[in-house]
Amino acid sequence: MTRPLTFGKLREGRSLFIGFYLLMLFKMEWMRIELFGGLMPLPIIADALSLLALLGLVELLTPRRGKGPAYWTFNLILSLLFFAVTLYFRNFGTIATYTALGDLNQVFGVRESIDSTIRPLDYIYFVDVVSIALMWSVGRYRGRTPAGRKSLYKPVAAALFVVGAAGSLWFILDTGATKSELAQAESVGFFNFQIVNAIQTYEENKEIASGNINETIAEMVALQASYPYDTSGSEARPNGFGVIKGMNLLMIQLEAFQNFPIGLKVGGKEVTPVLNQLVKEGYYAPQFFQQIGQGNTSDAEFIANTSIYPTGAIAMSTGFGNRELPSLPRLLQAEGYQALTFHINNVGFWDRNKLYPALNFNRYYDKPYFKNDNFNSFGASDEELYKTTVDKLSVLAKEGTPFYGNLITTSNHSPFRIPQDKITLELPDTLQGTMVGDYLQSVHYADAAVGKLIERLKQEGMWDNTALVLYGDHFGLPPQEADPEFMKKELGINYSNRISRYNIPLIIRFPGQQPMTLQGTGGQLDLLPTVANLLGISLKDEGFTAFGRDLLNTDRNVIGMRYYMPTGSFINDEIVFQPGKGFEDGEAYSLDTLEPVEDFAKYREDYDYILELMGLSDQYVKLLPKR
Repeated sequence: MTRPLTFGKLREGRSLFIGFYLLMLFKMEWMRIELFGGLMPLPIIADALSLLALLGLVELLTPRRGKGPAYWTFNLILSLLFFAVTLYFRNFGTIATYTALGDLNQVFGVRESIDSTIRPLDYIYFVDVVSIALMWSVGRYRGRTPAGRKSLYKPVAAALFVVGAAGSLWFILDTGATKSELAQAESVGFFNFQIVNAIQTYEENKEIASGNINETIAEMVALQASYPYDTSGSEARPNGFGVIKGMNLLMIQLEAFQNFPIGLKVGGKEVTPVLNQLVKEGYYAPQFFQQIGQGNTSDAEFIANTSIYPTGAIAMSTGFGNRELPSLPRLLQAEGYQALTFHINNVGFWDRNKLYPALNFNRYYDKPYFKNDNFNSFGASDEELYKTTVDKLSVLAKEGTPFYGNLITTSNHSPFRIPQDKITLELPDTLQGTMVGDYLQSVHYADAAVGKLIERLKQEGMWDNTALVLYGDHFGLPPQEADPEFMKKELGINYSNRISRYNIPLIIRFPGQQPMTLQGTGGQLDLLPTVANLLGISLKDEGFTAFGRDLLNTDRNVIGMRYYMPTGSFINDEIVFQPGKGFEDGEAYSLDTLEPVEDFAKYREDYDYILELMGLSDQYVKLLPKR
């Protein structure tokens, strides 16, 4: 016989629910402060409603006798989730979506880097979880079995779920035309943002599924023709066309390499003497920027070899490794080249075992091919990477086969703690023990390793027939470690976490060239078009769709970003722009002064253009045929 529900039991169940609800709401708002820097009334209501729906659902689905373990488990899951989202934002500058959380197994591959950003207060999410576990353990040890927890009256739980869900739906529908992921997440709350993201992805994929890739390409060509990239109006032969035709090509992706160390001296000694010399001998783009998405380093590989924007919703190697990607390897293979790629980590890391076949590399060399000299948590050093690379490529050189080598370095990976015997840069006491100091030491080593690569190429007789392209994959110093005042005081440089953080080097050096500084803005999407022009490959004649520009033949440029900065962010030759909910409430900063620009209304066309161009890029990559 079912025993009646008494008012005492109802009050007990209600007290448990309310206590747990307030505890979880506190954790959510703590996370909100970590992510957005403060609290506002409406967003708190959005959080409260979404949490109410979740807990109402837990009450409905959990039997009475399992109530205690269910609450404790739910508490643990949410605590881990909030902890992970906080660290994700601190490292990547964006809100983790359900797709990003699905890639957490990849993040564990750089656990040392993530661990270095954890703060003691981050463990506040787990204080109650540990306390409850200890109390339960003590009770079990003393032979006391915790009493069964009382439930809310089922209709009450159902009503709470309906109220929470209905209120959350109102916030979800109110996102409107907001493109910025940060603005969406801040206004509707973390859980509601996941639903917004899923709905938008579904609608975009549904629209794209009925699309036609040729129509998308035609729209992109027409759109790019509407932007004044080339103000000369000349149809003459492009600058630099074919100057490295037939040469070997080495593209070196420098891990976490920002531009500010180039030309920098500390204690009277150059931080990057090798790269400084290459700058003097070759082409150098001082206003070159990262454009990566969720895949970070693997996305940089993808962009450099395809000139396609990352979608931002998923690592491109994971989401599109099953496609037949138009790529630099395919272009060069048509010219008789062998395309090989080298990375000292396991090829499964960030699904490169899918990416490399999609790009059509002839062969990849991963962890088993390199001697592990235990440089850092990844294993082999840049020196070992370069040694093995030259060993393999020299065989092709002796056969007379031109090659394209794609090299991914790792020695300059955060937290930038290199072996003691590799530390050769003398730092002042004020930089000792700081991440900035460690970063400069690590960069100095990475630079020296490039010098050893060059010496080896010379020894093998390959230097005089090899074009070298070096570029950074993404920033190294997180904003909390690179205070502009500290950078000015200790290094004598102007630094901005809104600009300098994303500014990476691009250096192109080949035999017989005239050195030149490439004025204007460039991004990673511009790598393939620029290199193809130098190789004498006409992308137009090849029918190759590139969303970037040849920097040698571009008078005015604009590039988009959608990760670390929200969708709609762009960098042109004058400003960095980041939207709020839209263009009007956005922020702009001068590339020259690094100071805010109050009147940015004249750049509205750049904002609209980039949003449309990135949308077409998303359509294009999703319509590419599967392998």
